Amino acid sequence: MHLLLVAAAALIDAQGRILLTQRPAHKQLGGLWEFPGGKLEAGETPEHALARELKEELALDVAPEAFEPFAFASHAYPDFHLLMPLYVATRWSGTPKLDPDAAQAIAWAHARELSKYEMPPADVVLVERLMERYASSSTSQ
Repeated sequence: MHLLLVAAAALIDAQGRILLTQRPAHKQLGGLWEFPGGKLEAGETPEHALARELKEELALDVAPEAFEPFAFASHAYPDFHLLMPLYVATRWSGTPKLDPDAAQAIAWAHARELSKYEMPPADVVLVERLMERYASSSTSQ
């Protein structure tokens, strides 16, 4: 089975909200919500891949050293096995701008609200970990 290595980021803003993007309807797992990120290119570290993907897909500038390793997902899909490290970042510049080829919507959600968003099966363990770590510390708007 093919191993797919993808890096993802939980960008957490000053209000304790986490950025989610919705997959385009025409792509695999279309319409589901996910943490922004993407595939690693040859010779790229996960942190550099995230910095590149966030710039390309959301017009955000994040220094590779701003990503803190948080958790990872390992999930067998029918056609491939996904290995996805999740990083947390609280520092970036820019305001997320939607690239319709990469996402059809953007949402900011507190950790305790993440379970309300339908996400790919691989993300479930990541949501659980984020809720354990951040749900009790987030405040209501």
